[in-house]
Amino acid sequence: MKDTASSKKREQSTKPQTHQTTSLKQLAEHLGLNPATVSVVLNEVPGRSIPQATRDRIKAAAKLMNYQPNLLARSLRSRRTLTIGILVPELGEGYHTQVMRGIGDQLIQAGYFYLTAHHRHKPNLIEDYTRMLIGRGAQGLIAIDTRLEHPVSIPVVAIAGHRHIGGVTNVLLDHARAAELALGHLYALGHRKIAFMRGQPFSSDSDERWKNLVVVADRLGLEIKPELVVSLDRDMTSPELGYPVVQQLLATKEPFTAIVAFNDISAMGSIRALKDFNLRVPEDVSVIGFDDIRAAAFTLPRLTTINQPLEEIGRVATQSLLNRIHNTIPPRDEITVEPELIIRESTGPVKADAPPCLDDGLELQRAGQSSR
Repeated sequence: MKDTASSKKREQSTKPQTHQTTSLKQLAEHLGLNPATVSVVLNEVPGRSIPQATRDRIKAAAKLMNYQPNLLARSLRSRRTLTIGILVPELGEGYHTQVMRGIGDQLIQAGYFYLTAHHRHKPNLIEDYTRMLIGRGAQGLIAIDTRLEHPVSIPVVAIAGHRHIGGVTNVLLDHARAAELALGHLYALGHRKIAFMRGQPFSSDSDERWKNLVVVADRLGLEIKPELVVSLDRDMTSPELGYPVVQQLLATKEPFTAIVAFNDISAMGSIRALKDFNLRVPEDVSVIGFDDIRAAAFTLPRLTTINQPLEEIGRVATQSLLNRIHNTIPPRDEITVEPELIIRESTGPVKADAPPCLDDGLELQRAGQSSR
């Protein structure tokens, strides 16, 4: 019995203590070093002459003994929390997720932690979450597709921000160039009767994108008919966003040969709706999106779109914020990102015969019912 008991005891003692942490004092005692020396190495305090062999031994022992530094105590001493707050409407399909990936990659590389608050475009939540993130020690904020109304007490970078607020750096797509690329492409294909989707009123890009489309359309001599302008009003980030507005367009019986969607998600919903109404893309109607999210290359047909490098935008915005926090370079009011036309399968030459429209509301209703 004694041999069995002692054997079990030996087995238990050899198991790694994965859930136990080691204090700085215990680590120093194990190494036979002064706790101050161990602290200097693990906290990477500059200007201290400690042999590299000793540094390597301390770091190896810290990893082996599961030493976890007290980040709160470290931040109180240095007055640096290494924490960034992120304001985002929600993490849906496409745009926000890809921007967040770029932000996350850059912050991880810089050794920063981040807190994310989803505000659903509600002004009261934007205000409340901003205060809460600052209260939790955020050294800076990144606001994605968020309408900021007031200056903030810490550095802020706004992705798709268009309001000039003190202390805020705006990272913007060149919407004038994006409009030229989108409408110029359709114009070159012979399209003159074009339908437009305006973005949701709460989207920070909506007004700027529409304003530039109107300017370019006028320059090209394209008439924008009120009947062929529809507005997205649903707060969602899935393709169904674009489905009902195509129903609206077809119900007007106003002919059109192309749709400029507000973004890729609404363009995908448009393609589905057109298909349900027995209209072919691009043979009957061409569709162009904005953003170039990853799914755009996998729709059927594959989506022609205006690319904005979403992950790169996230990285650029993050580096700009870190530069402001560390005062490495003077802050900029605005950083502009260049768009690119990505031609795939959803756009094509206009047909010689009449553009599509439904004959009557009954046919529209039947087509809508058959899609459910």
